[in-house]
Amino acid sequence: METLDLARWQFAATTIYHFMFVPLTIGLSTLVAVMQTAWVRTDNPTYLRMTRFWGKLLLVNFAIGVVTGIVQEFQFGMAWSDYSRFVGDVFGAPLAIEGLVAFMMESTFLGLWMFGWDRLPKKVHLATIWCVAIGTAASAYFILAANSWMQHPVGYRLNPVTGRAELESIWAVLTNDTALFAFSHTILGALGTAASVLVGISVWHLYRERKAQRGPEHVDVFRKSARLGLVVMLAATTTTMAVGHFNAQLMTRQQPMKMAAAEALWDTTKGAPLSLLTLAPLEKKPERPSFELDIPKLASFMATNDPNGTVKGINQLQAELENAFGPGEYYPIVGLTYWSFRAMMGAGFFMIFAGAVGLLGWKRRIFERRWFQVTAMLAMAAGFLAHIFGWMFTEIGRQPWVVYGLQKTSDAVSHLAPGVIATSLAVFVVLYGVLAFIEVRLFLHYVRKGPEPDHVGDDGRPAMAITY
Repeated sequence: METLDLARWQFAATTIYHFMFVPLTIGLSTLVAVMQTAWVRTDNPTYLRMTRFWGKLLLVNFAIGVVTGIVQEFQFGMAWSDYSRFVGDVFGAPLAIEGLVAFMMESTFLGLWMFGWDRLPKKVHLATIWCVAIGTAASAYFILAANSWMQHPVGYRLNPVTGRAELESIWAVLTNDTALFAFSHTILGALGTAASVLVGISVWHLYRERKAQRGPEHVDVFRKSARLGLVVMLAATTTTMAVGHFNAQLMTRQQPMKMAAAEALWDTTKGAPLSLLTLAPLEKKPERPSFELDIPKLASFMATNDPNGTVKGINQLQAELENAFGPGEYYPIVGLTYWSFRAMMGAGFFMIFAGAVGLLGWKRRIFERRWFQVTAMLAMAAGFLAHIFGWMFTEIGRQPWVVYGLQKTSDAVSHLAPGVIATSLAVFVVLYGVLAFIEVRLFLHYVRKGPEPDHVGDDGRPAMAITY
């Protein structure tokens, strides 16, 4: 394999691995803050036990996420040095703000929250977890602003002497409409994913506790957690889909090739159908797909808000891009773009289904049914898969550009021997495998252990610090 292929594999592996932890941290920090707020307002010890139980899982997830995130950022200088030289002045600004402001904020206040249970006043301690939630959201925003600049570059100028992109307006970068849509889409998706974890683990415990006949206080923790998770999962995932609709329209204007590849639409079509399933060689225009299932005119409606609107096809867009940038192949891997888009959507719809069924059947104690336990576990997996496939669609669909319209991916890679990248890739795979083992073991340990017994003093505050 060439250096470019190995570098892409390495970045894909480390990024996908890192992002397994990000949505859970973003969503769970907010949900834990809500639980602690409920405890402060009601003095109900069930909310305290919920806060401490889910807070432990938040801490385990946060620790591994930090380690993998640092490694990911170092790759820009290691495997993508030409990219770093070309856009470092622009791309580095939001990343620097994220590290100096948002990450320091969330990590500092997470430490105060972790060790301040019996040291800080009750409401001050509550404020620390809300600062963590705000910090994680801010961290996500600055990183998404950097990524959105790659999707839709704004606020820069090309230096005619050095040939480098230079920052002209950090405000334009931070208020990029691509970043605003990406942020809302990501935050809502993270809340849905964290909520699916609440549902999956809680339903597993409820099914398990019914057989073990544990005390009612143990069951109350997971009943409240499951109900909160179902409400948030249904609301957040449904809203994510709505935001995704408008985000797709923005993509159609900014990156029409990505949306054409998402539908495997080779020729410009008026009243284009939405393809639900196509079995065909998607890397070349199939004359007769072996199987095709679509919804008439829905793709045009999604792209233009008009069922009879015109959607440009891959062939016509390829010709336009050749005229603008010269000879070359300007469309992504169509099959991977097509299927990652459908996998993302399918995972989201499954989460909506699980949330709706769980809430409708709540009074009939649906959480005690074996089939719903399986459904809840699958919904938990769907939350993470939706993020993974969503990022695959976002990044693969942009190809061959690393910065859309400015720099191709093939021009951004470092000039290293393939053996160097292959060695680092192997090291990362082994190292991340070890970290995955540690993460899963710790996470499952605290999941199986369940909530701690109450340690509340006469003043209603925890009598001892939370143990980790």
